[in-house]
Amino acid sequence: MTTEPLLRLKGVRREYPSGDGVFAALSNIDLSIAAGEMVAIVGASGSGKSTLMNILGCLDRATSGTYEVGGVATDDLAPDALAALRRERFGFVFQRYHLLGDLSALDNVEVPAIYANRSRRDRAERAAALLTRLGLADRTGHRPGQLSGGQQQRVSIARALMNGGQVILADEPTGALDRASGDEVMRILAELHGEGHTIILVSHDMGIADHAERVIEISDGEIVADRQRIAPSARAVLPPPAGDGSPWHAIADRFREAARMAVLSLVAHRLRTFLTMLGIIIGIASVVSVVALGKASQQRILSDISSLGTNTLDIYPGAGFGDMRAARVQTLTPADAAALAEQSYIDSVTPSVSTSVTARFGNVAATARVSGVGAGYFRVKGLEVAEGRFFGDSSVRDRAQEVVIDENTRKTLFPHGPDPVGQIIMLGKVPVRIIGMVKKKSSGFGDSDSLNVYAPYTTVMTRMLGQTYLSAITVRVNDAFAPSAAEAGVSSLLKLRHRTTDFYINNTDDIRKTITSATQTMTLLVAAIAVISLVVGGIGVMNIMLVSVTERTGEIGVRMAVGARQSDIMQQFLIEAVLVCIVGGVLGLGLAFAIGFAFAHFGSSFSMIFSPVSIAAAFACSTGIGIAFGYLPARNAARLDPVEALARD
Repeated sequence: MTTEPLLRLKGVRREYPSGDGVFAALSNIDLSIAAGEMVAIVGASGSGKSTLMNILGCLDRATSGTYEVGGVATDDLAPDALAALRRERFGFVFQRYHLLGDLSALDNVEVPAIYANRSRRDRAERAAALLTRLGLADRTGHRPGQLSGGQQQRVSIARALMNGGQVILADEPTGALDRASGDEVMRILAELHGEGHTIILVSHDMGIADHAERVIEISDGEIVADRQRIAPSARAVLPPPAGDGSPWHAIADRFREAARMAVLSLVAHRLRTFLTMLGIIIGIASVVSVVALGKASQQRILSDISSLGTNTLDIYPGAGFGDMRAARVQTLTPADAAALAEQSYIDSVTPSVSTSVTARFGNVAATARVSGVGAGYFRVKGLEVAEGRFFGDSSVRDRAQEVVIDENTRKTLFPHGPDPVGQIIMLGKVPVRIIGMVKKKSSGFGDSDSLNVYAPYTTVMTRMLGQTYLSAITVRVNDAFAPSAAEAGVSSLLKLRHRTTDFYINNTDDIRKTITSATQTMTLLVAAIAVISLVVGGIGVMNIMLVSVTERTGEIGVRMAVGARQSDIMQQFLIEAVLVCIVGGVLGLGLAFAIGFAFAHFGSSFSMIFSPVSIAAAFACSTGIGIAFGYLPARNAARLDPVEALARD
């Protein structure tokens, strides 16, 4: 056996705050332990032996002095470097076992190998082999609560050996066991010592010394005796560990392990998990529903605008609305409408003139608005025939005395029948025949009670008004062209024809854009208010995760003791927070869809329109909340001191 010290302490002192001063748990400790030794550190409770074990196992740091492992000073090592030493060099056997309650015996044994980047297959085979060797082949799938104390301690020993266990630190390994189980554990440790493991036993029981070659007695933080009971015999010594494997192939394994533990933890506390999700569920449902309602409202309003004229340009004489000279401008003519109809960016055109007259049928009379329009008017305005037919180009060309009426006119002039189509009515002094009736179409701005009669504009101009100019021209823009480009084209053509700008154009697309912008602003405002509930939900996630960190401090300590990096601990708690928020987001979307179903099937006049963008944003938002509000608890967990975490179990 080599005499080179594997572990060496020089002038080690460990102090803890105590009131206004400090308490020295260890004072001026000088100690060397060679590879392959079996050492017992004994002393009464409070003597400092557990503090010494924690420093030897890199679970704690000395206040002053130097501690070397394999010739490497540990005093200034970063937390992850200390975790690497625990992972590569040490195996811990605790009095209270410190097994993870949600994992099986096999999974508990595998944990150190996960952090050591060993392959999934390799660690599963080694864990099974270790448990079989320790007589637990038929208990690999059992959880700690299903095992006896002696069986749990054997699982703890298997875990200590998983990464090699060059140095096994056993803290009161028989303290919680009956005599038979305790003897079995000591027999196993003696066998491991015979195989070359360095065994350090820590106990207040002086009987433990009977199993060790060397006994170190400590009292009041100082070594008071260090005696060699049995001369060290020549035996194999375990070689230094090779260290972690390639980090790349193990990233997925570590992530999968963290995700599995996160799911187990959330399932184990279902009610708390659901209450944590509730704020996220309400927030996501509110945001998605508000956006869907806003989009539905926007489309409804745009549809209502379209009922007044789909994608149209209205051309009027004069300089603009309110122009006092507009009535004297008589330059808009049917020839202008004909010229516009030939342009590729125009779908259809209708000239327009209008007048109010008294409409009579039999002994019924009422004031009606007569609109002189072209054959394309009904397409331009998106009107559909309810009965009869619309007049065509031939009727316009022949100045036919044919009209199309609306529902109000039918109800007023024909309250009790007969069928109006084919009947002759008087418009002022002009008799006309009704050839059709337009289907009622809500404008969305309140239905008018006025009577509307549509006649060929040539008929109205020659037989009723006696004029040759038009009051307006309305064009429907070809869907392949932008309304703004069509407006520019119309303006250029009419300027060229009139040699001046004696007209103005009202673009209904401007109204559409204005209302779209207004509804988007309102939707954004209400959605921003709904986001407040998301923030509240995020704060709830953070609070519950902080509680979870406190509740699971012991688990965190165990993971750190077997070599978990700070990033491993942070990853696990971040995954939990993100899972809570993502599942809450999915349930929130389900609630939003349920609200949409209720709107569609229980008397609502319109259906909510769910946007894929808002759904994707909801998932991104819920994930972001999980990361943002889960970061602080995860960081707190990662920064816990291993020895303090284990002590709080």
